[in-house]
Amino acid sequence: MNQLSDDVIIDQVIDGKSSSYNLIIEKYQSYVYTIALNIVQTEEEAEEVAQDSFVKAYRNLAKFNKQSKFSTWLYRITFNTALTAKKKLSSKMVEPLTSITDAKVEHFNLTEQDDRKKYISIAMGRLSAPDAAALTLFYLEELSLDEICKVTDVTLSNLKVRLHRARKRFALELQQLLKNEAAIL
Repeated sequence: MNQLSDDVIIDQVIDGKSSSYNLIIEKYQSYVYTIALNIVQTEEEAEEVAQDSFVKAYRNLAKFNKQSKFSTWLYRITFNTALTAKKKLSSKMVEPLTSITDAKVEHFNLTEQDDRKKYISIAMGRLSAPDAAALTLFYLEELSLDEICKVTDVTLSNLKVRLHRARKRFALELQQLLKNEAAIL
């Protein structure tokens, strides 16, 4: 689907054909879920954030001004919803990150590719939510810097600095994880 078809679908939903919104959900569900997962770090919470994001977008669809891409607007809603959910989770209980020992136990049940995904996920989980979101939007969702600025509401220069620092932090976290894994083996 292109931008025009998103606009057509949105107009249909606003005009009362709410079933057309399912097309939007189908198109963007994996993107929304990925953003949420990289911020909240649990599948269950990411599913809730994704659902909440789609509901919020639906309720506010008439406010979407079509000056930016719908996907950018939806990602912004998801980003904010995920940050709010993460704050609520943090205030209710402090959940420890997956430990290296847990990763070692799971290591024997995973393929090499699954190992990479696991370590990447652990390293991403150790980043701040804005850093993880910036890396996700840039590398996984392949949004442009301008689109990410709209989603995260930061200036281009701040985003560039954030991405640079986030890459460094990510590399250090991954290096530390792999160093600890090698020491355990």
